Amino acid sequence: MKGLSNSILSLEPSGIRKMFNMTYGMKDTISFAIGEPDFSAPERATMAANKCNDSGFTKYTPNAGFLPLREKIAGRLREYGINANPEREIIITVGGMESLYMIMLILLNPHDEVIVTDPYWCNYCQQARMVGGVPVSVPVYEKDGFAFTPENVRKAITDKTKMIVINSPANPTGGVTDLPVLEELAKIAVEHDLYVLTDEVYKSFLYDGRTHHSIATLPGMKERTLLVDSFSKTYAMTGWRVGYTVGPQEIISQMVIAQEGICSSVNSSAQLGAIAALDDPPREMEECLELFDRRRRLIVDGLNSIRNISCQMPAGAFYAFPNISLSGMSSEDFAVSLLKQEGVVVIPGSAFGAAGEGFLRLCYATSDENIMRGVERIERFVKKNT
Repeated sequence: MKGLSNSILSLEPSGIRKMFNMTYGMKDTISFAIGEPDFSAPERATMAANKCNDSGFTKYTPNAGFLPLREKIAGRLREYGINANPEREIIITVGGMESLYMIMLILLNPHDEVIVTDPYWCNYCQQARMVGGVPVSVPVYEKDGFAFTPENVRKAITDKTKMIVINSPANPTGGVTDLPVLEELAKIAVEHDLYVLTDEVYKSFLYDGRTHHSIATLPGMKERTLLVDSFSKTYAMTGWRVGYTVGPQEIISQMVIAQEGICSSVNSSAQLGAIAALDDPPREMEECLELFDRRRRLIVDGLNSIRNISCQMPAGAFYAFPNISLSGMSSEDFAVSLLKQEGVVVIPGSAFGAAGEGFLRLCYATSDENIMRGVERIERFVKKNT
């Protein structure tokens, strides 16, 4: 029997799922593992989806997604200075994940290189490999807020480079790429004729008065930028699987064709729920952000009170990325031993690339009580083991 494809054999199991799976059968665990808000989807979204199902409106939708949803998204994008034609420059996808995969599928030929940060969200590299591409990681550092340094990006570019991936606010670090850095990256992309994939799923989670900037708004970037977003994080609709891509017509049109061969279309009731979610009052998002800001400070202050651990205050998203290098343990040994001894689930930084070694990722999208109990257990573990 002939073997499996080389691209599939190049994939590696997720370090996140590895830790998550280790908890099966364990009792009294506190998890900081999965990046998922702990509140429910907006009631209006659930009601709209239920009404859709109850009325029998459950058939296929256009491959590009419901036009009313694309129009609603286009209206929101204008608030960020992005003008996109909802009929030709936006596609609704099965979460942001399918967006990422289809972008890689359509843009990359075998051996084309994709520049990503290191630490990185693992799926960027996995999806590039799935279509024969080559991820090229550029280390980002705590002292720089875990954002790209433009000169290091320049050094990584070769004649095979096809695309730069920007994730701001970032998973796993909580880093935010400020406008001056985005401007330099835009110049690099134009100079070298590169595409840019900008993953903005955490754009609603910015702290300390920061505002969101998209590289898609900068000179020369609209025609080369693929913007990915979803309803998963902002609206706590992770299981609904509704995302979207905004980009040049010639690329979006190919994504529509590819979508037909991958999943046909996105769930009809979920799309109507997404339309309703976009009607959210600003007050609701402000209250959500205040909640996450409090949790951010609670977990960072707690971690910084523990010997041999330091944690930079994340600028965005809902992840803390503490430095545990003074513990004398590798990030994986620390995470596995912490789980076995104290029942606390964290993700080793090494799961997000070589530059993540010496760090842990903790998702603070959980209750204040869990954060305080979890930090107490981590402190107890450190006292016993370092």
